[in-house]
Amino acid sequence: MSDISTLPVQGRERAGKGAARAVRREGLVPGVIYGDKKEPVLIKMDPRPLWAELHKGGFYARQYSLDLNGETYRVMAQDVHFHAVSDAIMHIDFLRISATSRVTAEVPVRFLNEELCPGIKKGGVLNIVRHDVELVGTPDAMPDHLDVDLSGFDVGESIHFSAVTLPEGVHPTIADRDFTIATVTAPSGMRSEAAEDEGEAEEA
Repeated sequence: MSDISTLPVQGRERAGKGAARAVRREGLVPGVIYGDKKEPVLIKMDPRPLWAELHKGGFYARQYSLDLNGETYRVMAQDVHFHAVSDAIMHIDFLRISATSRVTAEVPVRFLNEELCPGIKKGGVLNIVRHDVELVGTPDAMPDHLDVDLSGFDVGESIHFSAVTLPEGVHPTIADRDFTIATVTAPSGMRSEAAEDEGEAEEA
């Protein structure tokens, strides 16, 4: 887990579509802090630091400290709504958390050592099946990303989740199988040659 970033927010008094539109006319993003068996807190915030955090990757797996009128809320982002045409941020939901909370987060997968991958050296292509994996765990144990070392995979091999090392107390929401994260596939030229070889062998 990385350091907790602080995001400044302001309070807002009213909920509803009309109130949210008024916040957007101010150039701000309406949002809400909920969870931990406490009353929701309505907020609004500058979209610029929010965009900066979104572009870092692993946004939903990181913790944030929201500073509201001298009071601090420890949160994780749960949902961001974007405008269908302009992609402007329309609304954000934050989940209030504690050190003992159990949270679910989409964690991005990073693929390392492509230059050492035997399959890619032979002309194979990395076919990514899952760019993110949904994990469950405590906020402090939740990783920002998952690393997969490609240095041992050849053409035709699949990379399963068992190749990933997880922090203690964190596990995937898919628990009934060792699911595939990526495969190293043969390029079309290599596949064509293999098919021709098989055809010739059958004729012989």
